[in-house]
Amino acid sequence: MDRTAYGHLKKWKERQTRRPLILRGPRQVGKTWLLREFGEREYARCVYVDFESSGQISGLFDGKPSVDRIVTELELYAGYKIDPAETLLVFDEVQAIPQALACLKLFGKEAPQYHVLCGSSGLDAAIRSGAPFPAEWVEVLDLHPLSFFEFLRAVGREEYVGMLRESRYDLTPNYRQDYIRFLKYYCFVGGMPEAVGAFAADRDFFAAREAQIRILSVYEQCFSKYAPIDALSRIRTLWSSIPRQLDRENRKFLFGAMKEGARAREFDAALTWLTDNGLVRDIHRAEVPESPLAASEDARAFKLYLPDVGLLGCLLGLRQDMLLEGSSVFRAYHGALTEQYVLQQLDSLNQMVVCYWVAPRGTAEVEFLVDNGLEAIPVEVAVEQNLQSKKLRVFRERFLPRQSIRTSLADYRREPGLLNLPLWAIETL
Repeated sequence: MDRTAYGHLKKWKERQTRRPLILRGPRQVGKTWLLREFGEREYARCVYVDFESSGQISGLFDGKPSVDRIVTELELYAGYKIDPAETLLVFDEVQAIPQALACLKLFGKEAPQYHVLCGSSGLDAAIRSGAPFPAEWVEVLDLHPLSFFEFLRAVGREEYVGMLRESRYDLTPNYRQDYIRFLKYYCFVGGMPEAVGAFAADRDFFAAREAQIRILSVYEQCFSKYAPIDALSRIRTLWSSIPRQLDRENRKFLFGAMKEGARAREFDAALTWLTDNGLVRDIHRAEVPESPLAASEDARAFKLYLPDVGLLGCLLGLRQDMLLEGSSVFRAYHGALTEQYVLQQLDSLNQMVVCYWVAPRGTAEVEFLVDNGLEAIPVEVAVEQNLQSKKLRVFRERFLPRQSIRTSLADYRREPGLLNLPLWAIETL
């Protein structure tokens, strides 16, 4: 599969100031495949070590390790001499050995000639539990499920991506129905590589759904294998409640909706574990809708989403025949799939803080605020374009943003201070 992150890795390889890079993301998003593919295509040799399963190298970082000692033992493990310029070192699930995280500083500070890539499904959880992390000596790149553009490339529609990337909105109306059709497919299949691969092979929706079920089963197994025992039952309760809570007009997460009498403090550890492992995406209400949004996040008001729209559809019971019913898939479950889809594309752009905004007394709401480092841009999510919608109008009248975005099934149109962006083009932001 053609992953956008591959290009980021190529730029990393070419930099003179290269430091060890950690590819961070939830399980099953394709980290291992991407790391190994990059090693095979861009280097003469690749030494791959899975720190969760390679017991023979567990003592590699004990005591006071040096780069020379680590490399020598890796050569014994691989069975050949490591050439720093021609060999990629891949440490997968690096958080499984906390001392290995600390040793990344040695490569970043003392031996930048070595090319070191790491994969991690639980980096934030490891750091929170006290694992040493040399932040100034490593880089972190987030890997998400395939975006809609990556999905289009996977199913052989590269030219559709090109038109949007080149802003050929004079041509895209001619392909409007094709964009909508593939967007429906994406809402069902999602962006998890196994599901996309199963679908792309011969347009098999059933194979994609079976892949989603397997992935969800892996996540359930991860709860038992990696989660703190005292938080396990609450993790399961919280996880299972997310699809139901998204299937509401007001998607603010309510602990009391999980079970009667549930309190936020009871589930703090469960929520932290899920977010730290990338299995849940939380976005908070912005008290002041201006950059930097992180400074005005309301810790008590938030929404919870899943990593992938396809997994959400699987848990909600989205049926294949709903793809044939006009735009109903975008309206289904109170628009939850559409909102999850938009957030997923925003996240795929990386490095942007995303919040939401609600007017006093809940009289109006803007689904997303995107902080691009200069300003907070409101993003209204709709299906059919509704010029009478007061959600974005209230926000614009009150805060006078320089730029606002409405994304829907309507065609591209630019107005003073307002960009109407088709749902299938949200990744061009």
